[in-house]
Amino acid sequence: MDNTQFSCDRPLRVVVYTDSAGIGGAEISLSHLVATVSDDIDVVVLGTSQVVVDAIAQKRPQAEKYVIPGTRYALPAHLAALLALHPDVVHINLCTPWAGAIAQVAALMLPYTRVVRVDQLPLRTTDLLTWWRTRVLCLRVDASVAVGEASARLLEDFYALGRHSVLSIPNGVPDVVSVPSINEGITIGSVGRLDAMKGYDVLLQAIALVEKVKLVIIGEGGERTALEKLAIDLQIGDRVEFIGWIENPRPYLSKFDIYAQPSRSEGFPLAIVEAMLAMLPVVATRVGSVAEAVIDGETGFLVDKNDVASLAAALSRLRDNGELRLKFGQKGRAIAQASFTVEHMTSSYERLWYKLVNQPRASRLFVPRPKD
Repeated sequence: MDNTQFSCDRPLRVVVYTDSAGIGGAEISLSHLVATVSDDIDVVVLGTSQVVVDAIAQKRPQAEKYVIPGTRYALPAHLAALLALHPDVVHINLCTPWAGAIAQVAALMLPYTRVVRVDQLPLRTTDLLTWWRTRVLCLRVDASVAVGEASARLLEDFYALGRHSVLSIPNGVPDVVSVPSINEGITIGSVGRLDAMKGYDVLLQAIALVEKVKLVIIGEGGERTALEKLAIDLQIGDRVEFIGWIENPRPYLSKFDIYAQPSRSEGFPLAIVEAMLAMLPVVATRVGSVAEAVIDGETGFLVDKNDVASLAAALSRLRDNGELRLKFGQKGRAIAQASFTVEHMTSSYERLWYKLVNQPRASRLFVPRPKD
């Protein structure tokens, strides 16, 4: 970490912000960052939900917590909070590219503060005003970050930002060794929200084509009733278990033989890294930055989204080859340890923060023409 030029006689002060109303992968990633930031850095957790702020700060007791009262869209309230906190860096965590606009505007109004936006999902919008606002903010912050190289390039394309204007810092998770259990038969596991974007309808259709396996899905969401009905309609209800939401799904990983992630859209899913650290072979879709973690044919298999036949074929191949499952799992753990732990993520952000405070601020009014 290069902080030698930081000239203040006090610790670097970083405000991490989210306007999320609930806990998902984006917020879990932010909580990992807050927990592992160096003690030499002052961290403040700022948000619009007391529950979310408390959850993000829970593993860093010394962190200040501040909840913006009233409406989440009030610019004066956001500006007043940031002025009172005197941050050197405002680190804004975004579950969609168009989230957190008010906080970004308020942070950009501070005279000496550097602003970092972190996009957890590379999504596009068809609303022209939202697209323009997102592009304007991306071009004026001091650093725009995505959670993988592919996600960064997608964001650049979606919002006409210019090539290599978005940095890549993959999400990371703590490395906790999961001791495999001795299972009867083959269990395929998955962790995620039960919504259309996660593609669990596709996974259920694939399971109907793969005999002699059990599927366990950990998560909750609005699609649960429809997915449970689909499992019954496919006549696999006796082979599918919906666990629901649990705070710490890691103990279940030892009960799985294969991990499946059939998403239609992803940034850089923490659950895949956790599965790799637990030495599980992964079958996932080629979306977002998933391919930066899962190496096709080396740590698992990648298939196209919505491709039921290919997903079923990949699961069947792993079901029938225990040696291949072990080989993929061992290599996956080695790659995750080398590149995707929370320590790697945190050190990357710390280097970025110090770099930004040691260089001039990005222009708030005029920006250079994006590079092709």
